[in-house]
Amino acid sequence: MSPRTLFRTVAFAEAVTWTLLLLALLLRALVPEARVAVSIAGGLHGFVFLCYVVSTSFTWVNQKWPAGRGVLALVSAAIPYATIAVEKSMDRHGLLGDIWRLGAGGEQPRGFLEKLQAGVLARPVAAVAVVLVAVAAVFGFLLLMGPPDTWFA
Repeated sequence: MSPRTLFRTVAFAEAVTWTLLLLALLLRALVPEARVAVSIAGGLHGFVFLCYVVSTSFTWVNQKWPAGRGVLALVSAAIPYATIAVEKSMDRHGLLGDIWRLGAGGEQPRGFLEKLQAGVLARPVAAVAVVLVAVAAVFGFLLLMGPPDTWFA
Protein backbone atom coordinates (compact mmCIF):
# COMPACT_ATOMS: atom_id res chain seq x y z
CA MET A 1 0.00 0.00 0.00
CA SER A 2 1.40 3.38 -0.98
CA PRO A 3 1.46 6.43 1.31
CA ARG A 4 -1.25 7.97 -0.86
CA THR A 5 -3.53 4.94 -0.59
CA LEU A 6 -2.97 4.60 3.16
CA PHE A 7 -3.71 8.26 3.90
CA ARG A 8 -6.73 8.44 1.58
CA THR A 9 -8.25 5.21 2.94
CA VAL A 10 -7.94 6.15 6.60
CA ALA A 11 -9.08 9.76 5.98
CA PHE A 12 -12.21 8.38 4.29
CA ALA A 13 -12.78 5.88 7.12
CA GLU A 14 -12.53 8.75 9.62
CA ALA A 15 -15.26 10.62 7.73
CA VAL A 16 -17.46 7.51 7.58
CA THR A 17 -17.20 7.04 11.34
CA TRP A 18 -18.10 10.71 11.85
CA THR A 19 -21.28 9.98 9.89
CA LEU A 20 -22.05 6.96 12.07
CA LEU A 21 -21.43 8.94 15.24
CA LEU A 22 -23.58 11.89 14.14
CA LEU A 23 -26.40 9.56 13.11
CA ALA A 24 -26.17 7.77 16.46
CA LEU A 25 -26.35 11.10 18.30
CA LEU A 26 -29.41 12.07 16.28
CA LEU A 27 -31.01 8.70 16.98
CA ARG A 28 -30.32 9.11 20.71
CA ALA A 29 -31.93 12.57 20.63
CA LEU A 30 -35.04 11.11 19.01
CA VAL A 31 -35.11 7.82 20.93
CA PRO A 32 -33.34 8.16 24.30
CA GLU A 33 -33.35 4.37 24.75
CA ALA A 34 -30.96 4.14 21.77
CA ARG A 35 -27.96 5.22 23.89
CA VAL A 36 -26.12 2.05 22.92
CA ALA A 37 -25.88 3.32 19.34
CA VAL A 38 -23.73 6.22 20.53
CA SER A 39 -21.50 3.84 22.49
CA ILE A 40 -20.96 1.64 19.46
CA ALA A 41 -20.50 4.46 16.95
CA GLY A 42 -18.36 6.43 19.40
CA GLY A 43 -16.13 3.44 20.06
CA LEU A 44 -15.71 2.74 16.37
CA HIS A 45 -15.00 6.40 15.68
CA GLY A 46 -12.44 6.53 18.49
CA PHE A 47 -10.61 3.49 17.15
CA VAL A 48 -10.51 4.87 13.59
CA PHE A 49 -9.42 8.26 14.97
CA LEU A 50 -6.41 6.61 16.62
CA CYS A 51 -5.63 4.75 13.39
CA TYR A 52 -5.85 8.06 11.51
CA VAL A 53 -3.38 9.68 13.90
CA VAL A 54 -0.90 6.82 13.42
CA SER A 55 -1.25 6.64 9.62
CA THR A 56 -1.10 10.43 9.26
CA SER A 57 2.05 10.61 11.37
CA PHE A 58 3.59 7.82 9.29
CA THR A 59 2.71 9.60 6.03
CA TRP A 60 3.98 12.91 7.46
CA VAL A 61 7.43 11.41 8.06
CA ASN A 62 7.54 9.78 4.63
CA GLN A 63 6.46 12.86 2.74
CA LYS A 64 8.56 15.29 4.82
CA TRP A 65 5.61 17.60 5.34
CA PRO A 66 6.35 20.86 7.12
CA ALA A 67 5.14 20.93 10.73
CA GLY A 68 2.15 23.14 9.93
CA ARG A 69 0.86 20.79 7.25
CA GLY A 70 1.27 17.73 9.48
CA VAL A 71 -0.47 19.39 12.41
CA LEU A 72 -3.30 20.52 10.11
CA ALA A 73 -3.76 16.93 8.92
CA LEU A 74 -3.88 15.69 12.52
CA VAL A 75 -6.23 18.42 13.75
CA SER A 76 -8.59 17.81 10.82
CA ALA A 77 -9.73 14.58 12.48
CA ALA A 78 -11.39 16.60 15.25
CA ILE A 79 -13.71 18.36 12.78
CA PRO A 80 -16.41 16.30 11.06
CA TYR A 81 -15.46 15.53 7.44
CA ALA A 82 -12.37 17.76 7.48
CA THR A 83 -10.10 14.79 6.79
CA ILE A 84 -11.69 14.53 3.33
CA ALA A 85 -10.94 18.18 2.53
CA VAL A 86 -7.36 17.82 3.79
CA GLU A 87 -6.85 14.59 1.84
CA LYS A 88 -8.18 16.16 -1.38
CA SER A 89 -5.97 19.21 -0.93
CA MET A 90 -2.86 17.13 -0.16
CA ASP A 91 -3.51 14.91 -3.17
CA ARG A 92 -4.16 17.85 -5.48
CA HIS A 93 -0.85 19.42 -4.44
CA GLY A 94 1.10 16.17 -4.92
CA LEU A 95 1.83 15.74 -1.21
CA LEU A 96 0.80 12.07 -1.04
CA GLY A 97 3.51 9.92 -2.60
CA ASP A 98 3.21 6.61 -4.38
CA ILE A 99 6.34 5.10 -2.82
CA TRP A 100 7.79 4.74 0.64
CA ARG A 101 11.05 6.69 0.35
CA LEU A 102 12.62 4.81 3.26
CA GLY A 103 11.66 1.34 1.99
CA ALA A 104 14.04 -1.25 0.56
CA GLY A 105 16.45 0.36 -1.87
CA GLY A 106 15.27 3.84 -0.91
CA GLU A 107 16.84 6.71 0.98
CA GLN A 108 18.97 6.18 4.05
CA PRO A 109 17.04 7.10 7.19
CA ARG A 110 18.25 10.02 9.27
CA GLY A 111 17.01 10.65 12.75
CA PHE A 112 14.91 8.59 15.09
CA LEU A 113 11.56 8.88 13.26
CA GLU A 114 13.01 7.97 9.88
CA LYS A 115 14.88 5.00 11.36
CA LEU A 116 11.67 3.87 13.05
CA GLN A 117 9.80 4.18 9.77
CA ALA A 118 12.48 2.28 7.85
CA GLY A 119 12.23 -0.51 10.42
CA VAL A 120 8.47 -0.63 10.04
CA LEU A 121 8.76 -0.77 6.26
CA ALA A 122 11.33 -3.58 6.52
CA ARG A 123 8.93 -5.68 8.64
CA PRO A 124 5.43 -4.50 7.70
CA VAL A 125 3.41 -7.45 9.01
CA ALA A 126 5.07 -7.37 12.43
CA ALA A 127 4.84 -3.57 12.53
CA VAL A 128 1.13 -3.53 11.66
CA ALA A 129 0.50 -6.13 14.37
CA VAL A 130 2.39 -4.03 16.95
CA VAL A 131 0.58 -0.84 15.91
CA LEU A 132 -2.83 -2.52 16.06
CA VAL A 133 -2.06 -3.89 19.52
CA ALA A 134 -0.86 -0.45 20.66
CA VAL A 135 -3.94 1.29 19.24
CA ALA A 136 -6.15 -1.35 20.83
CA ALA A 137 -4.39 -0.85 24.18
CA VAL A 138 -4.89 2.93 24.04
CA PHE A 139 -8.47 2.37 22.92
CA GLY A 140 -9.08 -0.05 25.80
CA PHE A 141 -7.64 2.43 28.29
CA LEU A 142 -9.90 5.17 26.93
CA LEU A 143 -12.90 2.84 27.22
CA LEU A 144 -12.05 2.32 30.88
CA MET A 145 -11.94 6.08 31.32
CA GLY A 146 -15.51 6.33 30.04
CA PRO A 147 -17.04 8.86 27.65
CA PRO A 148 -14.91 11.99 27.12
CA ASP A 149 -17.59 14.25 28.58
CA THR A 150 -17.10 12.55 31.98
CA TRP A 151 -13.30 12.84 32.21
CA PHE A 152 -13.21 16.20 33.97
CA ALA A 153 -16.51 16.11 35.82
